[in-house]
Amino acid sequence: MGIRNITREFVFAARNASGGRAEVGMRPEYATRQPGKQQALAADHIYITVPLTKAGAPDASAHDAIEAELARVAEFHHLQRVARPGAPGLERFDYLLDGRRTQSIHLITPLPQAEAASQAPARPQLAIVIDDLGNDRAQADSLFRIAYPLTISVLPHEANSGEIAEEAHRRGFQVMLHLPMASNAGDRDEAIELHPGMASAEVEKTFAAMLDTVPYAAGVNNHEGSLGTADQKLMDELMPLLHQRNLFFIDSRTTAATVAETAAHAAGVAAARRNVFLDDEQAVPAVRKQFSLAIRDAREKGSALAIGHPHPETLEVLSEMLPEAERQGVRLVFASDLAR
Repeated sequence: MGIRNITREFVFAARNASGGRAEVGMRPEYATRQPGKQQALAADHIYITVPLTKAGAPDASAHDAIEAELARVAEFHHLQRVARPGAPGLERFDYLLDGRRTQSIHLITPLPQAEAASQAPARPQLAIVIDDLGNDRAQADSLFRIAYPLTISVLPHEANSGEIAEEAHRRGFQVMLHLPMASNAGDRDEAIELHPGMASAEVEKTFAAMLDTVPYAAGVNNHEGSLGTADQKLMDELMPLLHQRNLFFIDSRTTAATVAETAAHAAGVAAARRNVFLDDEQAVPAVRKQFSLAIRDAREKGSALAIGHPHPETLEVLSEMLPEAERQGVRLVFASDLAR
């Protein structure tokens, strides 16, 4: 029996085990194309989100039932289960047939549901965006340990862009496309990026291809882009593409000359700007100081948006100070909650 047929059995088994409550999806992984040959399927990734109880907590009985059904299908097809590194709330394992990987399972327990923003008492809001995910699997796993509403911005076309975006969404984080744009440095920051002078059709094609590699992207922020976000023509070509797809935009403000937020609003795109960079200096005391500044901005202005990166120092400070922000009456929200 082929890989895809067995995958379908796993998908149906997981859904049936949870009474149809588990969200189950599949993404194919293709082998490197050989010259003169068609692209071949290497394995299927199966993503299973464990349902929550009515109280908003993970449903342990549904989790166990799903595990049992997966084991039943694997035994029937003589598949060997091999564990992969995971993270809290994120179990990963492969199934092998005669030593060849056929399916990779991602069993994801979402974060307990928080009170909806519309139902919460009015208080200062702080959104934390973590950029540059997509290549380093271990960085993402460290980030997934933080049980707060973070916004994860994923670079396109990286080795793990799709997997990290899929898992982040199912874990309960918000996903954005971290859109590479030209910078004033002169050299290209990324192999594929938007830059001034691109034809309109090329902007649309490049942007659409980037989005295809970052599933569940609800919005966009610029990666680098000190040159790109200052180019009125490029921004006027990009923002209608976001409007068509109902995406919001966060201006990372890598230059004071940016016109991105203004162009977004002109195109009817909800937008916001970065207030604080958390980790220009990668040292815990420096990141802690910047996080305190973000809390102060939120309390004084009613809201603030901070951008950081998955450096160990940044993640250490987030784990330490996110509870402190809540103790100071600041509500942690997604980036979309601040886009107007």
